[in-house]
Amino acid sequence: MTDAQHDQWAPPGDDDAPEPWGEYDAPDDGWVPPIDDDAPVLAGVGARTTGGEVGARGRTAVRPQPARAPGIAASAKAATPLEALTRVWGYDAFRDQQAAIIDDVVAGRDAVVLMPTGGGKSLCYQIPSLVREGTGVVISPLIALMHDQVDALEQLGVRAAYLNSTQSIDERREVEQRLLAGELDMLYLAPERLPVAQSLLDAAPIALFAIDEAHCVSQWGHDFRPDYLQLSVLGERWPQVPRIALTATATVETRAEIVERLGLRDAHVYVSSFDRPNIQYRIAPKQDAKAQLLRIMRDEHPGATGIVYCLSRKSVESTAEWLRAQGIDALPYHAGLDAAVRGANQQRFLREDGVVMVATIAFGMGIDKPDVRFVAHLDLPKSIEGYYQETGRAGRDGEASTAWLAYGLQDVVQQRRMIADGVGDAQRKRNQTMHLDAMLALCETVECRRVQLLAYFGQPSEPCGNCDTCLTPPDSYDGTVPAQKLLSTIVRLQRERRQAYGAGHLVDILVGGDTERIRRFGHDQLATYGIGADLPATQWRGIVRQLLAQGLLQVQGEYGVLAMTDASAAVLAGEREVRLRHETKAPAKAAKRSASTLQLDDAQQVLFQALRSWRAATAKEQSVPAYVVFNDKTLAAIAERRPATLVELSTVSGVGESKLERYGDAVLEVLSEA
Repeated sequence: MTDAQHDQWAPPGDDDAPEPWGEYDAPDDGWVPPIDDDAPVLAGVGARTTGGEVGARGRTAVRPQPARAPGIAASAKAATPLEALTRVWGYDAFRDQQAAIIDDVVAGRDAVVLMPTGGGKSLCYQIPSLVREGTGVVISPLIALMHDQVDALEQLGVRAAYLNSTQSIDERREVEQRLLAGELDMLYLAPERLPVAQSLLDAAPIALFAIDEAHCVSQWGHDFRPDYLQLSVLGERWPQVPRIALTATATVETRAEIVERLGLRDAHVYVSSFDRPNIQYRIAPKQDAKAQLLRIMRDEHPGATGIVYCLSRKSVESTAEWLRAQGIDALPYHAGLDAAVRGANQQRFLREDGVVMVATIAFGMGIDKPDVRFVAHLDLPKSIEGYYQETGRAGRDGEASTAWLAYGLQDVVQQRRMIADGVGDAQRKRNQTMHLDAMLALCETVECRRVQLLAYFGQPSEPCGNCDTCLTPPDSYDGTVPAQKLLSTIVRLQRERRQAYGAGHLVDILVGGDTERIRRFGHDQLATYGIGADLPATQWRGIVRQLLAQGLLQVQGEYGVLAMTDASAAVLAGEREVRLRHETKAPAKAAKRSASTLQLDDAQQVLFQALRSWRAATAKEQSVPAYVVFNDKTLAAIAERRPATLVELSTVSGVGESKLERYGDAVLEVLSEA
């Protein structure tokens, strides 16, 4: 790219908006790709057939036992997947389907991977990038993800970089030159930049293309990004380069759309379990949601990192301010904030312990922070896909975590109105309604929430014992008569008075309320006035919410009035039973949910805290998140085993060659002084 072209380009004002590329000049015709005589021979099909010595499916390996910390090699390239896993990442074995996926990609075959957050998706393209010749190119939708993964890879000794609008002209030029010189193992690229980056990629040896967050290609999905539709060009322009598409969130229909739109019809589709057993799912009636949230934070996760999702920017701001007034280190994040403020808040969340981010759904995709102990929703998500993806940001380290949602009548009314009044044709609105109905069914179920959540993604399961409906099973009852009373009130108002009202006024009529509005309109003369006085108003609001969720009521008009649906007539005629759930009360005080890695004895806890203090200082010096240095599991294992030499330290899971070189002596010093 010429200086003039660089100077003409200007970054967008909102980081959440797609980033345009400038033009890219093709390299001179005389340029010749570098020849790396030291590059390993591709494993090819042999990765599948020669066992652990070549392919990933050997699964375990003898850890290297260096007499001293080795120097960092010019490249982290490896001859086999297992060598990369043990030498670079410091792990002994692959998990679940990782080995089979990696073998496919190393052998040059395409793959579609559905794996839950925290399941190890990144290794499925990072390791093949080190085994195959050339540079692995990762198509990633968010700048935050690029920055975090490059930081983490550099800590491992992997030559990684990204190209995006946050860089200066000189920084971008340097990355381009490193790619063309064969000096990058991995390159992260936004999908918006692909069309004009094609000449650059044509001139470089490419090991693979990884399409992260592949569900963004689904036009009916919750995260659709139009730029993903062009990614089929990868297979058309570079047919010999293997592609791997990855996502943590996809229904059966979305999987088919990924395969079709990305041209991956011959790819092997790997579907891992969607279950996150360490996450406890809880959905509670909304009754002063902020106070409910504060009790969870103080009683169950004191001082922990968490994410709180709100529907509106205003709610984000007010909730963050309220939490700060209660002594919680809370920060706001939404697209309306100044980009510099958003960036600073995100960096604090990533790099400090105990920060709570209050955000709209603009926050979270690509956030790799492993020790988020809770994710809370103060408003109803629009779909199960969104809910699953957002709650999946809790407990990436596998430790006990909480997903809590406060859900009320106004949520249902608001979401129904947003669909009715929103843009889009009838088909789009039907699709949005189907997504919302599935989310409402999850909220109102009397069965195991995890069973229903996994069933949405096509995975059968058994009751989990770790959700609110398993721990405190709700009772259901025949709610046909209360439903008939409510529906009859709506019908009488419409037929006798040509009037329609929202839930609040209807409940006042049913319980026999003495309000100014009832007196003014003579609603105390209705035949249904006071016929619901046997139930409290709060229970009637729950009945309205459940009837809306079951499609027996609908929201209409600007003022959100309630009306009958086609299914309502059968209820009024006594031809359909209505089952409702009793609202369950939360336990008086839930027990603190501590992470298993912290179940150390007193002496080991002292070592663990000393290691965490050292890690925080080290991360701050390098301006990287603390978990990029070592995660809590690795620090806990070091504290438990207390290695005295570099050889012993090298056998701890999570201590690879580069980190042993970088931090080995410092870790041993901390242990000796603690």
